[in-house]
Amino acid sequence: MSCHVYVLKSNRHDKSYVGSTNDLERRLSEHNNGKSAYTSKYKPWSIIYTEEFSVLKEARERERYLKGRSGRRFLKKIFDNKK
Repeated sequence: MSCHVYVLKSNRHDKSYVGSTNDLERRLSEHNNGKSAYTSKYKPWSIIYTEEFSVLKEARERERYLKGRSGRRFLKKIFDNKK
């Protein structure tokens, strides 16, 4: 079973969201159908970045990193290079 860390970008607002899951399609659907308190206010969402892991624990650890200061800098560097 593969697990993912993902970054969502709101299609209508200047908002992003980092999460982890073992079912990426289901989780995106939940975000876009208002099943998450924070993301329901800024839908619809698109996935803009993912990383795959074999164990959910590793994905959750990476999620925590990406939500921190160093992780935000890492993501900013990636997205700045794509422009």
